[in-house]
Amino acid sequence: MRPFEFIKPTSFNQAMSQKNDAAQFIAGGTNLLDLMKKHIAAPETVLDVTAVLPATVQTTLTGISIGAMARNSEVSIHDAVLAKFPLVAKAILAGASPQIRNMASTSGNMLQRTRCPYFYDVALPCNKRKPGSGCSALHGNQRMSAIVGWSEECVAVHPSDFCIALAALDASVVVVDKQQKKTSIAFKDFHRLPGTTPQRDNNLPANAIIHSVEIPNNAFNKHFAYVKLRDRDSYAFALVSVAAALHLEGNKILGARLASGGVAHKPWRWYAAEQYLKGKDATAAHFSEAASIIIKETKPLANNGFKQSMLRGAVELALQNCLTNK
Repeated sequence: MRPFEFIKPTSFNQAMSQKNDAAQFIAGGTNLLDLMKKHIAAPETVLDVTAVLPATVQTTLTGISIGAMARNSEVSIHDAVLAKFPLVAKAILAGASPQIRNMASTSGNMLQRTRCPYFYDVALPCNKRKPGSGCSALHGNQRMSAIVGWSEECVAVHPSDFCIALAALDASVVVVDKQQKKTSIAFKDFHRLPGTTPQRDNNLPANAIIHSVEIPNNAFNKHFAYVKLRDRDSYAFALVSVAAALHLEGNKILGARLASGGVAHKPWRWYAAEQYLKGKDATAAHFSEAASIIIKETKPLANNGFKQSMLRGAVELALQNCLTNK
């Protein structure tokens, strides 16, 4: 690891004044330290922002606010989260390991690099590491790669579970700039597809930092499910994941939410399938048709078409599991 200066600012102004192109903010460090060890990130200065950002989970008039420094493990067991947004807790507990969840912060989870195995192999081309060098995964090992929203510049998938639930529940990201002006970004617009600039994972404005994440009140706290298909039961990224939630009146679906991980460069919402389910009865036949609508949106690579079958099964299972949470 390249030598670096470690600074722990004691105020927001101090942290922002010391941030520059050669400095990197660190919270839990669960992603950044990996990148530094592998010489992918080499900041001259590391700024520990744990003392200058909120770490609380608070209920508001419109929903809930999760501070940037709230640890994943704390969010997953918070009474308000469990009561109003249990899908979030379920998704968090499907991710990483207990040790990592104890360290990982809310903002750090959102800002982790979208990546594939080639991203870590500095001997091979990767447009995320070195723009213009090429995408090794495009014609290489595509098992973990995207099946929707990819470009020839990058086929990596977003690794977070937490973010899939936030996408499903229409969260927003509150960012604050050097002048302490707060701006809200819809979660669906926060992460980016690769396009021609795969090195950019998100739309966090320059000279800004995440302050908190807000989730609006909704009717999706009773019938929900999170299904994650992966190679082993813990500490593994999803091959395919599905966050599902239904607003039911009797057996009638008044509203549906469906989002997936392991399929795209960003957390992916299945809006057409949600719209199809609205007004339908909660039946296996309708769940199957919703899954078919989703599969039609996908475009697998040459060697990861198996993800379509996995995704279909995960969608149907997640929707069926929603009916058991009553």
